[in-house]
Amino acid sequence: MKMALVKIVYASMTGKTEEISEILEEQFQEAGVEVEREECSEVDVDFFDDADACIIATYTYGDGELPFEFEDFFDELTEKDLAGKPFGVVGSGDREYGEFFCKSAHDFVGAFEKAGAKKVAETVEIENNAEEEDIEMLKTFVKSVATTLSDSVA
Repeated sequence: MKMALVKIVYASMTGKTEEISEILEEQFQEAGVEVEREECSEVDVDFFDDADACIIATYTYGDGELPFEFEDFFDELTEKDLAGKPFGVVGSGDREYGEFFCKSAHDFVGAFEKAGAKKVAETVEIENNAEEEDIEMLKTFVKSVATTLSDSVA
């Protein structure tokens, strides 16, 4: 049986979101899922073509802005046809920004939905570094995605 393939694309300025993407990669591997993880400036949305599930891990810049290096990817994503493809989004941010906390993560949910993809896990919001309770939320996130995949591969 072919292993399900999850692809993670992330943007990280301080290394925190990169660390979150590494935790996700580890958790997916433990769940018996094949993973490819790339920094967003290294790939375009075609990277998701052969993925069984698409994951975005992003920070939010300033007053709710997308990371500069994610803008092109984001624009391409809204025009892509990902009909029915499972996706999930993880955001990192700082609560000092109030209403803009993790806004980019929610913008990506909208972009995926525009592309016809199917949200299979609750969006995870992490403040700064991933602490123990965040890692628990990431485990739950991975479990939700992995369960969807085992149902569709089986």
